[in-house]
Amino acid sequence: MQTTLRATGPLPADQAWERYADLDRWPHWAPQISGVAVSGPGPRRLRPGLEGTVRAAGLVGVPFEVLAVDEQARTWSWRVRVGPVTLTLDHGIEDLGAGGTRTWLRTTGPALVVLPYSPVAFVALHALLLER
Repeated sequence: MQTTLRATGPLPADQAWERYADLDRWPHWAPQISGVAVSGPGPRRLRPGLEGTVRAAGLVGVPFEVLAVDEQARTWSWRVRVGPVTLTLDHGIEDLGAGGTRTWLRTTGPALVVLPYSPVAFVALHALLLER
C-alpha cells in the first residue's frame, strides 16, 4: 500500500530542510521520535547509505537506512524495519514563496503498518513547518 501526506506551514523551505537534514533535530518536530543513533563515524546529517536506529516513543528501536538525498531538490528517501516489516518513506520540501512551505511524505509498505502510522506522520509533518 502507498499513501501520500502533505502539510503546509510558514517556515521557510531552507529551515524546514535543515530540520530534516540534521538528525539531532528530529525529536524536536517528530513526537514519535525520542532519539536517533547512527552507525559509524561522520556527521549526524542525512546522506545516502547512512544507517542507524530511530528510537520510537522512547521504547522501540527501529533500524533504518537512508537510500537517497538530494539537498538541491530538498528530497530524501529511507527504508525502516519494524520487526519483519519494511517501509519505504520518501520525503520532500517545496518552497511556496510568500505562501510558506509544503512538505510531503509518501509511505510504501503493508497496510497493517502504513495506515496506523499515517496520523502520527501527519502531526509530525505539520510540526516540521511550525516556526519556533
